[in-house]
Amino acid sequence: MKIVIASDYGGVTIRKEIISLLKELKMDYIDLGCDCSTSVDYPDYAFPAAKKVADGEADRGILICGTGIGMSIAANKIQGVRCALVHDTFSAKATREHNDTNMLAMGERVIGPGLARDIVKVWLEASFDNGSRHETRINKINEFENNQLLHG
Repeated sequence: MKIVIASDYGGVTIRKEIISLLKELKMDYIDLGCDCSTSVDYPDYAFPAAKKVADGEADRGILICGTGIGMSIAANKIQGVRCALVHDTFSAKATREHNDTNMLAMGERVIGPGLARDIVKVWLEASFDNGSRHETRINKINEFENNQLLHG
């Protein structure tokens, strides 16, 4: 599994912690930054990461900003991306099993590095519950998204 990871200036510390986790898990990853402490615009990091997931260059993506809100909103503008804002392990597991999320957003100002590691590990280990009522719901989302693109 290949993971793309990105943060704005508000998520640098947790991004580095998650990269350390990915190395421990021997996972391939693409790090899109940022490595600055001054203000940058989160869409400049969320869009390229989400595109890599949507285009199949990465299997899943992880985004971190101050709250995770901006990153998740931006990522969900890319067709084929289902990004969930998560700050607990229960939601991390549920969003993979029920919503087949391919991107995860977290807020560094909301959670600490230890919990962030736990969330990512649970999210990476969980899998979508194919053949369930959840699959029907995801198919409805995909169909709507495709129709929006065809018919504006």
